[in-house]
Amino acid sequence: MRKGICIGSLPGDSTEARFKLAKAAGFDGVEIGTLGNAADRLQTRQLAAQHGIELFSVMNARHWAYPLSDADEAVRAASREGMLDSMETATAIGADTVLLVPAVVNDATPYEAAYERSQMEIRKLSPHATEKGLTIAIENVWNKFLLSPLEFARYLDEFESPAVTAYFDVGNIVLYGFPQHWIRSLGSRISKVHVKGFNADDSRWTYLIEDCTIDWNAVMAALADIGYDDYITAELPVDAENPEGTVHQISEDMDTIIAGAV
Repeated sequence: MRKGICIGSLPGDSTEARFKLAKAAGFDGVEIGTLGNAADRLQTRQLAAQHGIELFSVMNARHWAYPLSDADEAVRAASREGMLDSMETATAIGADTVLLVPAVVNDATPYEAAYERSQMEIRKLSPHATEKGLTIAIENVWNKFLLSPLEFARYLDEFESPAVTAYFDVGNIVLYGFPQHWIRSLGSRISKVHVKGFNADDSRWTYLIEDCTIDWNAVMAALADIGYDDYITAELPVDAENPEGTVHQISEDMDTIIAGAV
């Protein structure tokens, strides 16, 4: 299993500084955001290679502002363009995955409409992903959508495409479920994993171990049961008081979690 960290979790005044810190802290790879042009993509790939960092995933940037579930075709078209940009970024930097929030349920978007529209739009994108050798990884977030592991599994299976998978976020589930249960239900559909801490007693975010109520040993046992052996990636805020030291602490906490020794 490999350790990753989101680029937004790394302090620094440049991409190179962030990659150097990630490597020094013991991370194998960094998940980045969408890059808008070929020059930035090439430079980022070169910097990662220079510092021994793998770029394994791209976090799509436009799915919140322009949801694939929106009633307006122009909004959905903008979202598709954002995903195409993310896929081009992934191809250029050598990543195999693009993270996607598939839909947003709100006052204007009923659940059923979100389900149907998002699937319709993802079906337009999945052939491009297949052609590029990429995975569209659907993340579970607080978007009032895909609220049970059985529904999440069904939603993915209905694409009938290996290019559409789950990006499972352990911390995001804790408010309304048990991550180890979801992991076993989703099984081999999971292609990537995010980790963050959450205190279920107080309904608040935490760092990975201190003050966190997640049963990490149960999570790791479930991942072992489904044969998961890819990246687990920290998605945590920068600590303004101890920015670099906290990155090292996150890496150490992840070593403890991976070892099943929490």
